[in-house]
Amino acid sequence: MEPAQERVPTDRADGRGSPTDEAGTALELLVHGVGGTTPEQMLDDPRTVRITGDEVAAVFRRADDADAESQPAQSADRRGRPVPEAYVWCNLTSGNGSRALWLLLLPFMVVNLAHWMRPTARGRLRTVRLYGLLVRLTGLTLTVLLVAAACEVALDLAAWQCAGTRACAERHSWLGFLSPVVSEGGWWSRPGRRLVVAALVPAVLTALLWYLSHRTWSAYESQEPMSRAAEPEEETGRTALSRPGFWYGRRLVARLRAAHTAAGLLTVTAAVGTSAARFDHRPGGPVLLDVLGRLLETALVVAAAGVVWVVCRRGRSEHRLDRELDRHLVRRLPLAAVALLVLTAVYAGWERPGWESAGRLPGNLTFGGITLVQGLLVIALGGVAHVLHRAHPDPRAAMRGLGGPAVAMLACALGGVMSGGVSQRVADWLDGTGTDIPGPPVLLTWQASVIPPLLVVLLALFGWLAWRTWLLRRLEMAAVERDYPDEPLDTTRTRRIARTRAMATLTDRAPLLVAVVSATTLLLGAAALVGATTDKTPGEAARHTYAVVESAAETAQALGSWLIGLGFILFVTWGRRAYKDPSARRTIGILWDVGTFWPRAAHPFAPPCYAERAVPDLTWRMATWTRATGGRLVLSGHSQGSVLAAAAAWQLTPAVRKRVALLTYGCPLERLYGRWFPAHFGSAALSALHRDVDCWRNLYRPTDPIGGPVRLPGDCGPEVDREALKDPLAYGRTARHPLPAPILGHSDYQADPVFAEERERLLGRLRPEVPVQRPQADPGRSSP
Repeated sequence: MEPAQERVPTDRADGRGSPTDEAGTALELLVHGVGGTTPEQMLDDPRTVRITGDEVAAVFRRADDADAESQPAQSADRRGRPVPEAYVWCNLTSGNGSRALWLLLLPFMVVNLAHWMRPTARGRLRTVRLYGLLVRLTGLTLTVLLVAAACEVALDLAAWQCAGTRACAERHSWLGFLSPVVSEGGWWSRPGRRLVVAALVPAVLTALLWYLSHRTWSAYESQEPMSRAAEPEEETGRTALSRPGFWYGRRLVARLRAAHTAAGLLTVTAAVGTSAARFDHRPGGPVLLDVLGRLLETALVVAAAGVVWVVCRRGRSEHRLDRELDRHLVRRLPLAAVALLVLTAVYAGWERPGWESAGRLPGNLTFGGITLVQGLLVIALGGVAHVLHRAHPDPRAAMRGLGGPAVAMLACALGGVMSGGVSQRVADWLDGTGTDIPGPPVLLTWQASVIPPLLVVLLALFGWLAWRTWLLRRLEMAAVERDYPDEPLDTTRTRRIARTRAMATLTDRAPLLVAVVSATTLLLGAAALVGATTDKTPGEAARHTYAVVESAAETAQALGSWLIGLGFILFVTWGRRAYKDPSARRTIGILWDVGTFWPRAAHPFAPPCYAERAVPDLTWRMATWTRATGGRLVLSGHSQGSVLAAAAAWQLTPAVRKRVALLTYGCPLERLYGRWFPAHFGSAALSALHRDVDCWRNLYRPTDPIGGPVRLPGDCGPEVDREALKDPLAYGRTARHPLPAPILGHSDYQADPVFAEERERLLGRLRPEVPVQRPQADPGRSSP
């Protein structure tokens, strides 16, 4: 690629195209999919130049086409082809090694997805707001859970239990200054002061989450979209993605960031002050400290209520660009939490004769309360989603509209596994024999013990899916023979094609998998919560029962502890590898390509929404180019790029939208997004998009596990979807394919001659529709 240098594809100072543009300038704006690529690969040319953009996301052209508009006679368009441009956005999701830290944010990303999975709703504004409120509260519990897990490790296991036990403190010399025995009664060895020192760990974790959120907020949410007027949605069925402020959520993210940061600090405050207050509240305790403890507890409850109130406030203003920031709230709420934490630290560190650490901190009650609240929120969310789905049933919606609650349940389960895993591993590291310290709360042991039964259910489900896939492969073998009727039969080749087709259909089984996992997790989590009330581990609770029950309980407890620890180790190893290895970091980027398309409306610590940069980029490029040249534009999107293309088309004004043709291939708009996000990509929204753009064609293959037909109702379907493409292009060896043609699946749609044919059809249809419009004002100051 040539050195980055911005080029303006016009030859006049006023930004207008040359007179020869009126002869029919055409542009194909290519948008790549998941995993990313290079401009050289997209444009099939080793010499490319950056037309506009920066190191993160930019538009590229072939070097020979850099000034195509000013030299139309030599441009690709004059040779019968449009000028290709590549929008490369892969660095938005895979960049430097710090992106490996995003693995810590996986539960937050998943719960944020649940926010956008609500069923279609018309005229039920209060119910929709209640749905969003419940998801935001679930996200808040995840922040509290993560910080509570850090408190459990640092305050309870390390500072309270290990430092308070002679044998454990002697094995870990770095805890010696906190041990009353090893330090011979040193100043820091008092229980309250030990907790204050250990509180630095969860406090730093909270600060790190705030920093990551603020840093990405400045880079992503602060990208302002093109200003324009809102369009009516009631008559057209248009999606919320067409609203001017949809991709501009900086105010909401800033407000939620303040609330979640305060919630994390208040969790640390509660962990530090609870034990000291409990000691002071005993009969005969110091009166002054008792009063101070009760005042701090009251302040803690008031601050927690303030955090919940901020989270409960109305979420997003999407009908306009909301440029307000609630600066006083954003600054004062975290500062108030910091002040309360400092006061509590001083209170807990006060000298208390006779206070010694024994047993565990009250973590069982903390984690049990969080688990109970999460379960109740998920159940309530399921009820709201069911009401919305019944009001406007969508037969294609995943899990009959319950996809959002199910995914929220998975987010809670991920949070539980992460918190339980780190607690179990640290406990084993501090006290491998399990004889010196009590260890983590009993509830975490119960939660680890339900992992083996969950794996048994998953294995049974995978076995059933494998059997169904095998049966489908047998049916597909006959279909492959019909698709290649004049070819000599090759059983091995037919079987390979049929197996690829059958495997591609597993994507459509994802709702079943999510439903089984989430329902099983909810039931097993409830059982673990009930079992933890005995204050005994599963093995202890099953003693003196039937031998089979006792053996199963002990096996589940041992295997669960090992599995949750192994999962945590693999998680850390993957993160470390991703930090050092760009290829592994690229794999993580693929996960974020799918999971971070949506704005952070439910959790501010989720990985940033790359579409808040990509969609305005595409919108500005299309609007300014069509304004400057009056040319024909084909927006060509592959895989996730087709989702970005649709979102960008919705953000154009109706006049510009009518001058754009849409070509999608390997497109998950209906197969994934339409089913899992029906309120935003349902059939009504996609039908409106088809009406709004000049024309739209969609290509897919039966071997593609991600892309599929758009399935618009009525006559719109055949107008958009071309019949399934053959894959491979040739069954056997031919003059055109002397070597065996590969099974392409989700990749390389341009290799099929149908691609060029459909692109030419779109350009031909656009030709008589496009008038040349001269700009009357600076396009950056007015709506296109």
